Amino acid sequence: MKKDVVLWAGAGQIGMAIARRVGTGKKIVVGDKKLENVQAIAKIMNDAGFDVVPVSMDLSDRTSILNFIQTGQTYGEIAMLINAAGVSPSQAPVETILKVDLYGTAVLLEEVGKIIKEGGVGVTISSQSGHRMPQLSPAEDEQLACTPTEELLSLELLQPENIKDTLHAYQMAKRCNEKRVMYEAVKWGEKGARINSISPGIIVTPLAIDEFNGPRGDFYKNMFAKCPAGRPGTADEVANVAELLMSEKGAFITGTDFLCDGGATASYFYGPLKPEQ
Repeated sequence: MKKDVVLWAGAGQIGMAIARRVGTGKKIVVGDKKLENVQAIAKIMNDAGFDVVPVSMDLSDRTSILNFIQTGQTYGEIAMLINAAGVSPSQAPVETILKVDLYGTAVLLEEVGKIIKEGGVGVTISSQSGHRMPQLSPAEDEQLACTPTEELLSLELLQPENIKDTLHAYQMAKRCNEKRVMYEAVKWGEKGARINSISPGIIVTPLAIDEFNGPRGDFYKNMFAKCPAGRPGTADEVANVAELLMSEKGAFITGTDFLCDGGATASYFYGPLKPEQ
């Protein structure tokens, strides 16, 4: 019997928390570049009663993304997309961050949007970082939103001489995610489907714990200590937002981004996290 299919990219804690909220009774196809990670997380889900198939998927490669989608289609219609795949500023060089987080996300949203079923819905995980960089011009925002995917990495503002470091590359990628969601929401809407993004702050995951104990640990600890919430978040708190956006209660919400950062961005602009001039 064919089931509605959830495509889930990025076999991490946030993606799993969301999949547990929305995946009951559906076929879940989870893809990740590291096959051992995706197999392990699929076992956890299957042992909890879900129906999960692990596949190898490289978000930086269009062919790999298309194969991921086609695998999902063998089980039924694609009803949901969870994109929690990506790399962080301390994990990868500038080129990889732009290829995975910026280009890959744009391709995934574009290609799923072509085949998503009527009434379908997607959520992609962006980051608070996209909200804290200097504002781009309206023309630059439009370029990030609307440029054909295969031309994105050729944009002038994304060339090496215009990217200061890996954090800047990550911020640009996340700004592009938000703008791309707005653009793709129009396309998805033509099929009766919705797409939104969530921008988490510091969320406790195995990766975040590595960061807390690494060279940037004091920076992260200071950030969550001085945000209004006074603590980091959990994957389940991000999933709370995703569950709203992906349910009928969120039926009038599409093409937008939700900050889920404990107020860290507010503190960055108007509180104790504001950078000294």
